[in-house]
Order: sequence, then structure tokens, then C-alpha cells
Amino acid sequence: MTDTMTEPAQTASTQYVPTTGDLDLEERSSLRRVVGLSTELTDVTEVEYRRLRLERVVLVGVWTEGTAEQARASMVELSRLAETAGSEVLDALMQRRPKADPATYIGSGKVDELRAAVQAGGADTVICDGELSPGQLRQLEEKLKVKVIDRTALILDIFAQHARSRDGKAQVELAQLSYLLPRLRGWGEALSRQVGGRAAGGVGIGGRGPGETKIELDRRRIRTRMSKLRREIAAMSQVRNTQRGSRRRNEIPSVAIVGYTNAGKSSLLNALTGAGVLVENALFATLDPTTRRTSTTDGRTFTLTDTVGFVRHLPHQLVEAFRSTLEETAEADLLVHVVDASDPLPEDQIKAVRQVLVEIGEERHGKMPQELLVVNKTDVAGDLQLARLRHLLPDAIFVSAHRGDGITRLRARIAELLPRPEVDIELLLPYVEGSLVARVHAEGDVLSEEHTPDGTLLHARVGGELATAVLPFAVPNCAPPNGSGR
Repeated sequence: MTDTMTEPAQTASTQYVPTTGDLDLEERSSLRRVVGLSTELTDVTEVEYRRLRLERVVLVGVWTEGTAEQARASMVELSRLAETAGSEVLDALMQRRPKADPATYIGSGKVDELRAAVQAGGADTVICDGELSPGQLRQLEEKLKVKVIDRTALILDIFAQHARSRDGKAQVELAQLSYLLPRLRGWGEALSRQVGGRAAGGVGIGGRGPGETKIELDRRRIRTRMSKLRREIAAMSQVRNTQRGSRRRNEIPSVAIVGYTNAGKSSLLNALTGAGVLVENALFATLDPTTRRTSTTDGRTFTLTDTVGFVRHLPHQLVEAFRSTLEETAEADLLVHVVDASDPLPEDQIKAVRQVLVEIGEERHGKMPQELLVVNKTDVAGDLQLARLRHLLPDAIFVSAHRGDGITRLRARIAELLPRPEVDIELLLPYVEGSLVARVHAEGDVLSEEHTPDGTLLHARVGGELATAVLPFAVPNCAPPNGSGR
């Protein structure tokens, strides 16, 4: 591919945010090619290629704001999303304009150039880097004569491929139906009415009906299906609420791992707990949350949950459908926010993740838990990039989940930030009450332990429920169970 962008225009506009009427004629009329975004299948044989039958796609984006680096990063991410969905990227085109064209997204004049690129490469599909309105979708398909999808539909397709659990599949289907409902369209007989009123065309008695179109029937079926899915998701959410309630009753702190997709959250979970969950260098490899129990270096038990990854412009249908899953983050005592050190724009990743987290916290009318930034993949990031991130994120922990670098320090930092039990109590537990001793070690914070002829003498901090259970063995003159300390 050759870069059709002129060098002066590209240099001058690197840090420039375009506004309406502010773009010069050359910039507005150019449909530039994004260099380097094509899938090279040099390691796939012809027989394998025919078996895979990858969809051939052309990417197109509109640069309306931000820097040239941010616009290119968005197109690179769209290319990775397209490849994750199972397609071969032939070409990538980007146009700079104040805002997307309301009719055809890139403007009627540029549609002709895009059609030429599609025909030259023999593409099957055009993927737009934004959410298209139903009108834009229809206009582009009519003019390009190939399938057109937007970024939202692409992400939904990837989620549909990766969903494994019953809960995850139901959430993805609900998101897809929410996206599809306003975009239903039909051709020919799909737009004709069922016979209503006075029967026509020789159809007599029994042919009269309500006069619904095929599209109206489809919409009604979709709404019925969406209602059923919402009921199923609510029921499954209740199960998770019960599990969270059990952990809260047992005073077990919870930690949620959040972050951008492919930042290495699952690898970090494996490094901390040995969970053995799927680790794959692909976007949205994890959709179903995984919870594992582990302990701090001083023996306190807590749970660690791997959650679904986020992405720039995460479709609101997905946020809504995965609400019950994302609530794990709002209910956690600590958020471990994983950042990809090898990404060229990690600041944008952090911003995208925090936007979704704030939205979840606002809907639950509460503050989000404390956040611990963890910069992962230090083994593949350059020294200059790591130095910049250390200056930008001075409180972050730098680790490599792949090599194990920094994991010990991360464990210690998590132990410092986890909430500690509130009740300070001194106990003399007979040796026959070994189960209570084990429970104090598992759920509480043991400050001292001594074995005496009468039993085990413990000084510990425990939760309110456990304090009530061990109250009969409390040593006189110690703090009462509902106290907050000595």
C-alpha cells in the first residue's frame, strides 16, 4: 500500500483538533490510506486458506477530533478487532472532516473512491470505525453493493464468538437484539402487508388480519425475546448476589481485576492464584468472570475476580447487557486496574476504562472502590516507554505476569490496601475448638498466638459475625464484639 497523505498536511495536523469550517480544502477532500493495516497470510497455505475462508474487509474511518496518532491508533485497534472476528484486512482508509456525514458517514463523493477500493481488492465487507445510524447503513450498502457493518456490530460479533457460559450467551444475545431492533429493514414482500380489511387477490374468508408488515412481526418477536432474556439475566444475577452475600457474611474481602481488553488480566490472575484460566493474545478472550480464592502473605483470605475487558467506545448495548457482570467491580473492596505497558497510548486506555467504571458507580448510587494501577507486560515494553509511564503513574506497580516480575511486590501492596476486620478481640479457645481457631485464621487477622495448658490464646481482629460466634471464649477485659478496637 502507498500512503496518499501529503507529508506537510500530516505534520501540521498532528496536534490539531479540527472544527467546522476550519479545515483547508486539501485536508477535507483527501481520503487517505492508513499504511500497514493489511493482514499478511504468508504462513497459511492455499489449502488452509480455502478451508478458513476468511472474510475480506476494507476498513474506513472518519477523523473528527484528537491527534493524528490517536486517529491511527483507533484504526489499528479496528484492524485487530476485525482480525479477531475472523477476517482478512485488505485496506484501511481514513478521511478527516469536522463530523461524520449524516447520510453516508464519509460523504457522497468519497463513497465512489471507497467503492473503487472495495472492487479493486475484491472485498466482501466494509467496516466503519464508528456507530452508523440505520440510514447511513442503508445508504452505504446500496452504493457499495457489499455488506457494511460498524464498530459496534463488530464488537458484538466477537462477544458472540467468545461467550461460553449460559449467562454470557444470554447477555450477548440481549445486546445484539438491542442493536438490531432499530436497524431492521426488509425488501420486496417483507414490506408488504398481510391481507387486512376487505380481502384482495382472491383471498376470501380467513384471509383478513391485523395488517401487520413482516418487519412489524419481526420487531414484536425481538421485543418478546428481549423481555425473556432480561428475566433470565435477572434470575442469574440473583445467584451472583447470593454468592456475594455469602462472602460478605464471612467477611471475605474481594478484589476485581479490571482493565482494557488484552491488557493481561487473565495472565495476572493466573500469576497470583494459579487459576489456570485461558490466556490468549486476542481481544475479548475473557467474557465470563472467573473468581478464585487466595490469601495474602500474612494469611488473610480474599477473592480475586477476572472481569470482561473494556475498549474505546464500548457499545452501550454491551454495558447495559453486561450490567450484572460488571457489578462485580462495584461490589469489590479493591480494583486492580491493569494497564498494557506495550500499548502506544496507555493513557487513553486508562481513560476509557475509568469512564465505564464511573458509569457503573453512578448507576449504583455509590462510590467506586479504591483503585490500584498495575502496569503489565513490562517484558515487552521499551525502556523509554517504561520510564515515561513511571513518571506518569508514580503510584503504579510495574509487573510482568508472563515472567513473574513484580508479582511479590503486587501481593504485598494488595495486602496493604485490603480492608481489615474491625473488631479487636482476645480469645482463649479450648483445643477441642480447633475449627474456630482455623476460622479465625482464615477470616480474621491474627495479631498473636500462644499455646497454653488451657487452650490456644489468640489476639486477633475479626468481623462482627465471627466475633459473635467466638464471644463465649473471649478473655475478660477485652473489647466488646461491637467495638472498633481497643
